[in-house]
Amino acid sequence: MINKKMRFLVESAIIAALYAALTLAIYPLSYGALQFRFSEAMTVLPVLTPAAIPGLTIGCIIANFAGPYSWIDAVFGALATFMASVCTYLTRNIKIRNMPLLSLIFPVIFNAVIIGLEINIFFLPEGEIFTFTGFLISALWVGLGEAVVCFLLGTPLFAALDKTKIFSHNGVMK
Repeated sequence: MINKKMRFLVESAIIAALYAALTLAIYPLSYGALQFRFSEAMTVLPVLTPAAIPGLTIGCIIANFAGPYSWIDAVFGALATFMASVCTYLTRNIKIRNMPLLSLIFPVIFNAVIIGLEINIFFLPEGEIFTFTGFLISALWVGLGEAVVCFLLGTPLFAALDKTKIFSHNGVMK
């Protein structure tokens, strides 16, 4: 039998690699104010395994360091991903028709707020200043892209993985 700690580490590494690879595979769509980062469908994974929390966070760091905004996006993106993953995990047992729809809201909210702030603090055109209206517009665009991916791709991903029972009841891959 494989050691549980080793299995957790391997699951996290696989999730991180998949997240980074999926993000970078569609490079232009993965970055910016309106982004459709297909890898964000994986934000449903903390419902199935706690190994997804470090996996998604590390995958986000890798993808964002390789992206056009480097360390700034790596720090803020990782923060949003980590916070969303923890909340997703904590609400994993709240389901509507056996779907963790509440859990999928957290990536939308945290990314909208944190990345919306990031855009309006670090990436405004020269001479422009931060405004609450500008932040709201950025947050809405980021949240829209996140919601589309999380709900249109994340829910079928959850259904497929839940049906296959690839993850055991103790939160570790079989």
